[in-house]
Amino acid sequence: MTKTRTTIFEPFKIKSVEPLPIFTREQRAEILKKAGYNLFLVPAREVTFDFLTDSGTTAMSAEQWAAMMRADESYAGSRSFERFEKTVRQLTGYRYVIPTHQGRAAERLLFSALLKKGHKVPSNNHFDTTRANIEQMGAEAVDLVIPEGKIPHVQHPFKGNIDLAKLRDFCETHRENIPCGMLTITNNTGGGQPVSLENIRGAAAIYRQYGIPFIMDVCRFAENSIFVKDREPGQNNRSVRDIAHETFSLADGCMMSAKKDGLVNIGGFIALKNDTWVERLRSLLILTEGFPTYGGLAARDLEALAVGLEEVLDENYLHYRIAVSRYMADGLNKAGIPTVQPAGGHAVYIDAKAFLPHIAPEKFPGQALACELYLSDGIRSCEIGSVMFGQNSAMELVRLAFPRRVYTQSHFDYILEGMEELVAKKETLRGFKFTHEPPFLRHFTARFEPIT
Repeated sequence: MTKTRTTIFEPFKIKSVEPLPIFTREQRAEILKKAGYNLFLVPAREVTFDFLTDSGTTAMSAEQWAAMMRADESYAGSRSFERFEKTVRQLTGYRYVIPTHQGRAAERLLFSALLKKGHKVPSNNHFDTTRANIEQMGAEAVDLVIPEGKIPHVQHPFKGNIDLAKLRDFCETHRENIPCGMLTITNNTGGGQPVSLENIRGAAAIYRQYGIPFIMDVCRFAENSIFVKDREPGQNNRSVRDIAHETFSLADGCMMSAKKDGLVNIGGFIALKNDTWVERLRSLLILTEGFPTYGGLAARDLEALAVGLEEVLDENYLHYRIAVSRYMADGLNKAGIPTVQPAGGHAVYIDAKAFLPHIAPEKFPGQALACELYLSDGIRSCEIGSVMFGQNSAMELVRLAFPRRVYTQSHFDYILEGMEELVAKKETLRGFKFTHEPPFLRHFTARFEPIT
């Protein structure tokens, strides 16, 4: 009988390396103080393990670097755009493809074209930039995730699901003020949690019933698809590519930060089934991003993205990717650090509220924990709680987002070894207060000081 192996097997070999910066705790304390206790303001050269985000931090493949060398940098109608457009059309089934330099630009274009003051946009959960771009237009971003998605310790295979009963009631009540409905896969705000195919079908049917265009945020569509394959009854015998095709077919369009499941360092797009909004979007694109066949990107980036959208559907890679998050969540739990259950796709989310119950939400327990992770082991993480979302935050989380194809199991094992020390000193951690608070997306540039 063959024994099941537990060691994570990276399904790639490494061709290029760079050294990791290593500092003492005393040095990191000075670095953190200088940055106003905001890890976004700590220089990367002073970070050992960078789990701030999985966005744009991918190590690209040999095939992607090779594709970049053949790029056609023509201003209009380049061959590189044609390759990129063909890849997106084949993946999504959508005819109209509008490149952007990243997901935030796609959000700004779409919401600038569709939203006005008083509009409401429902979703499972809107992430920080999505919410900010909606609110900047005077509209309201409405979160309708299922109740289980708001409770970190509760086990549920698809905690990213939208509450279909609430969605139906919301559409019935506010139909005239809903220019589009959304769904984010996977659900980043709620712990990187997947959305079931059944739930996507249900949301699509409700939006269709009320004549509301359905747009998905698909920056982690491949990770969502492997969760569907592994967890949803009746889906195990389907390929991830087939599941992704059906997912896209249920919506009227999508927008994507390709810096996640596009496996690239820059790039994004909007893709649509029909041409209702295309002229407006392309006009805005030309005004602020560039010509419609490059959208603020160099052709070499379009080439890398076309390859990445194919590579990300490799199921060996996706199983490895999910195994990393599960391994880290299990390791943290064994050390006594609670995480959102079950483990998500691109990250592990520590439940800072449960881990540090002596720090009230208004004193930012997530920020306190994020700072201690940096001081202890040079880990840069991201608070997803009251700092990021203010009173809209249902949870107090710290996200360890894992760059794709960058760190190995020995890195993760080293980090887990130090967690017992963190648990032993948790009662000594104290909260933080703002010394500088920007009006929008405050977590990026805010500054703090410890509460003594």
